[in-house]
Amino acid sequence: MKLYNYKKTIGAALRVPRECSPRIVWKFIYNFGIKNIRNMNNFEKRQAKGLPFFPAFVMISVTEACNLACSGCWVSAHGRKQLSASQLDGIIEESKKNGSTFFGILGGEPLMYKGLLDILEKHDDCYFQLFTNGTLITDELAQRLKKMGHVTPLISIEGLVEESDKRRGQNQVFERSLSGIRACKKAGLIFGVAASICKSNYDELLTRKYIELIAKEGAHYLWYYIYRPVGANPNMDNALSREQIIEFRRFVVEQRMDAPLFIIETYWDDLGNALCPAATGMSHHIAPSGALEFCPPIQMAKDFIDEKASNLTELFNRSEFLAEFRKMTAETSRGCIILENPEKMVDFLIEHGAEDSTSRNTVLEEYKKMMPQCGHHMADQEIPEKNVFYKLAKKKYFFGFGAYG
Repeated sequence: MKLYNYKKTIGAALRVPRECSPRIVWKFIYNFGIKNIRNMNNFEKRQAKGLPFFPAFVMISVTEACNLACSGCWVSAHGRKQLSASQLDGIIEESKKNGSTFFGILGGEPLMYKGLLDILEKHDDCYFQLFTNGTLITDELAQRLKKMGHVTPLISIEGLVEESDKRRGQNQVFERSLSGIRACKKAGLIFGVAASICKSNYDELLTRKYIELIAKEGAHYLWYYIYRPVGANPNMDNALSREQIIEFRRFVVEQRMDAPLFIIETYWDDLGNALCPAATGMSHHIAPSGALEFCPPIQMAKDFIDEKASNLTELFNRSEFLAEFRKMTAETSRGCIILENPEKMVDFLIEHGAEDSTSRNTVLEEYKKMMPQCGHHMADQEIPEKNVFYKLAKKKYFFGFGAYG
């Protein structure tokens, strides 16, 4: 068992001012830090008082287009749906009116969306996390992100050399993503690396050796997800077992004691109780079709933004579909309903007349074929945080906001 090394945590934090420009550091402190603390506090008050709903964070998938074809991905292969520039700009503007200034920008591959950086650059009072496979990040693009200062790339690595090619449907994917990582390091960006942990990459990516490799390559944070087998070509056999999920949690808690970077996950609170960010209302998703979705892998919806997203606030405030979805999932489990109870999810979607928001129009049939998998709800086997920093942060912002009673 590791002992908490507060010097290591401080050292990981000090890497940012040592390795990044003062402008980037200031944008991170003010746009991401100070503004988000204010936003989260206001969100908490709205939830407690039963005021009109608006999520604390908005996740935006700008396009279905992608230059890879990953196994188990929910994005439509060769899909052509994407938000218009006026819709994307409008989503950000409406969110800012509600105090929400932090956005996850997803795809497909968001860097295939023409004019993306022009729109993000316009909103330099916000902070954006760019979910990308990294293969399109060049030195020139990284330098532009450096000049902007308010975008943090989060580069997905789904395995080392052989596993990346197998999972992502192309050759030399790991090397190409690593090239993007090195461009980010060279430009002095604050950036992270993400990994969707499944059976086939479990032993490669859930190791101290991998953490140190990513830190050495310059990443300031590592974001671990739990693999969810969805999409047109899911691989359900690759889903984690209950024992693996428990060990996943134990590994993350232990490594946070002295890791050379920050390790992120959004599945458990400070006491190790499971939670779903969408069920708490903390975050919802807007699809390339303009659909307001519960979360990115659940690609069915009742509410759609207009040409300029001018109705976004009203949709979030009044959406009975999302409100009842939050209530239903929270009452079902503290874990992930996609994994744990796809049949109940399907019944809910059918009952509420939800529409397929994708180009492939086969989502409901895909869900009907899903079998229950192990989720991250670990009743009677909870593993509390040990690192004081993470414990305090999660106690403040990962407690369910009343969703679980």
